[in-house]
Amino acid sequence: MNRAYEREHSLEERVVALLKQRGFTVTTTESCTGGLLAGRLLNVAGASEVYKEGYITYSNEAKEKLLEVSKDTLSAYGAVSEQTALEMAQGAARQAGAQAALATTGIAGPDGGTEEKPVGLVYIGCYVNGVTIAEEHLFAGERAQVRALAVETALGLLERALQGVGEYTES
Repeated sequence: MNRAYEREHSLEERVVALLKQRGFTVTTTESCTGGLLAGRLLNVAGASEVYKEGYITYSNEAKEKLLEVSKDTLSAYGAVSEQTALEMAQGAARQAGAQAALATTGIAGPDGGTEEKPVGLVYIGCYVNGVTIAEEHLFAGERAQVRALAVETALGLLERALQGVGEYTES
């Protein structure tokens, strides 16, 4: 996409357009963002053509039950981890039968942080066409800001993955 198009269209509009171009569907699974990510995508007219379903998996039990995140993963690494974000994205894509999935898990605050996992720590999982990656981010700000930054970053990650879909295929 060219810069003029990027200036004229929101990030979520660009993501929906890329999904349509690729003939992909998308699903979301959210812990710390609690539906904000799905909401951003669904603000786009025509998103119903590409959006399959969404999961709000705030508890570990929901992650296990709905997404088949491994109890061993949750025990060993915790809900807020790269490993859990990867399994959440994979599980959501599998459950929804989607070619793309985004997952968010983190600590939005103001409480819940530790020295090892501070408030603002968010892991974003992104599944596209058989390949899953996860990114770690540490966002500053109050709860609403952390959640909004996580959503914006997740959409940006999916946009980049969809733009590079030629290289982003399972080997």
